[in-house]
Order: sequence, then C-alpha cells, then structure tokens
Amino acid sequence: AFSPCCQSELFPDKLHGGRVFYNQAIMSAMRIPQVAVVCGPCVAGGAYIPTMAEETVMVDKIGTLFLAGPPLVKAATGENISAEDLGGAKLHSEVSGCSDHFASSEKEAYECIRNIISTLNHVPLPEEATEHDSPLYSSDELLGLAPRDYSCTLPVKLILSRLVDGSRFQEFKANYGTTLVTGFGHVEGHLVGIVANNGELSHDASLKGSHFVQLCSQRSIPILFFQNTAPHTAEPTSISQAHSNRLKAQASMMSAVACAAVPKITIVIGGCYGSESYVMCGRSFGPNFLFLWPNARVALVDSRHLSTVPQAGDNDCTGHESELKHLKEKLEEESSAFYSSARLWDDGVILPQNTRKV
Repeated sequence: AFSPCCQSELFPDKLHGGRVFYNQAIMSAMRIPQVAVVCGPCVAGGAYIPTMAEETVMVDKIGTLFLAGPPLVKAATGENISAEDLGGAKLHSEVSGCSDHFASSEKEAYECIRNIISTLNHVPLPEEATEHDSPLYSSDELLGLAPRDYSCTLPVKLILSRLVDGSRFQEFKANYGTTLVTGFGHVEGHLVGIVANNGELSHDASLKGSHFVQLCSQRSIPILFFQNTAPHTAEPTSISQAHSNRLKAQASMMSAVACAAVPKITIVIGGCYGSESYVMCGRSFGPNFLFLWPNARVALVDSRHLSTVPQAGDNDCTGHESELKHLKEKLEEESSAFYSSARLWDDGVILPQNTRKV
C-alpha cells in the first residue's frame, strides 16, 4: 500500500508515479491492444490499470477493484464493508461498468480472454474462402419475430441468434446497460461488431454503446446496427438530473458513431423513433447501407402518442379532434418503411428471413 513517506521515491520525475497510466493511453492511441483479467485485489493505482485496458474480465468473489480497501474505509468513515460489496466483480459488471466481462471462475475468465483476443482483428486473415457455420436456428423464423407492436421491444438476442454464424455471440458488458446489446459475431465468416436496441436507450446503455463503437473503430471492425428504439411520447419531458445525464451519454455515443471510421450497416427491424435513431446510426448519420424490414416505422414520435399533446387556448374540441385525426393519419402514412424507400431515403425494404444473406 502507498505510504505518504514514500512519495519522494514514487513521484520524483516524469517516469515515475502515474506514468504507467499515461503509457497505457498512448499505447491505446497507437492501436496496441491491452486486455486485463482481474483475479485478485487491485488497489489504489493498481485499479486504474485494468480500467484503462480495452477490455477487462473480473473473476467473481476473488477479483476486486477499489482506490482504498475496507480497512481504509473503516478508518476514514467508520463503515464496515466487505471487499466484494466495495469493489467486487458483480458491482463493477452491473453498476459501475468498470468491468466488461463477469466470470464465475478463473477458468471461465481465461476462456473469455481467449475469445477477446480472437476479436482484436490484429492480424488480417487470409483472403481465401473459409467454411462458416449456419445459425443454429432457422432464419425463416425471423418472419415470425418481426415486432409489430412498438409499445414494447422484442428481446433482440432472439433475432441475433438467427443471424450470426453458429449462433455464437460474444457479448460486451452483458450485465451493464442491458437495454442495449453489444458484442462480436461472425456473418458468413466476417467478424462484425453488433449494436442492437433492447429497450429504451438509458444512460448506462449509451455509455456502453459509446465504448463499444470506439473499440470497433480502433480494431477496424465493421458495425451492424439493429434499430428497434422505444417510442418516444410527445409529452414534454421534465428536466431532471437523470434525464440530463442520459442526454449527455447519448451525445457521447452519437459522437462515437459519427467518427467511427469503419463500414456501418443499419437495419431497422422495428420502430425507429426520435433522437435514438441518430444514436443508432440512422439516415442522417450516413451508414454505408440502410435497410428496413417491412414492419419498420420511422418517425419522430409514435402516432399513437399524438393524443397526449396539450392544446393551447382554443376550446374547439371538435376542431382539435379532426386536426389530430388528420395529423395521425399523415404521420402513420409517412412513417411506413415503404414511404421512405419509395423516396430513396434508404437502400430498400428486405424480408426479415433474408437479412443474413443481404
């Protein structure tokens, strides 16, 4: 543990003290991959090393990360807390997001590390054709999985399991920000990063998406976006700290998506509403290809929520109802997948069961 009496030995010049963290950042900028597995306590400065790596695996019950351990917490605040509750694998995988992968054992952690190394895309694969596995589940089942009710979001892993080779999906930050699913898979033998809506894009989900998109950009891995955003209400949203934090996190992901210098393919598999369509590489963010399933809806708001818009001043209810009905019909027509494709705003409507081939 660090003692103040040692500071003259730890911080005498630029090559000591925190220089290792500086070097990690520089190596990352140089595209030198760094992966960490935490199978013991990482305290004080040691806690920064795994958190600055590209991907980190923590082992349950034995791996811990914190700036000061339970004895110092007890001395400073008088609180008794276990190392697991203070900085264990579960906390950092589900709450803080410091850990990208949770492992129940060291054996599982090392298997996870091997999978991570396989997605670094560090050495180009030979160009010759290689055999690839078909999904374990039939792609024809996607027709029955195409969501028609946009008041909820279909569990997106049901769709991914029918698209990627061997239905193998290496998820990134599986327990953090679960309303967005991120991870790596292969399609027809090609390694891709996958970013898929699994509910409302929360603060944690947006931070996870930003981190993952930057990883893909750094590794030169193409990204597939599957849009099925939660419909936004037309009611004014109250200004709150939580809402503000979510906006900032979404803005961070927007920047990451816009600046990612890799091929980007977006498929709208359900609803595509509001600002979340920008975060998920919608039309205005210039994906290399943009396809829609026939059931897709693209709109600022869901037409069903227009009835909640407050009217100002006028008491003519009949006039309002007529105007609202006309507006809803217009929005319903213009949010159709066929309406946008007919105007060449995208690259076409595709059948769900043909998604993998397309």
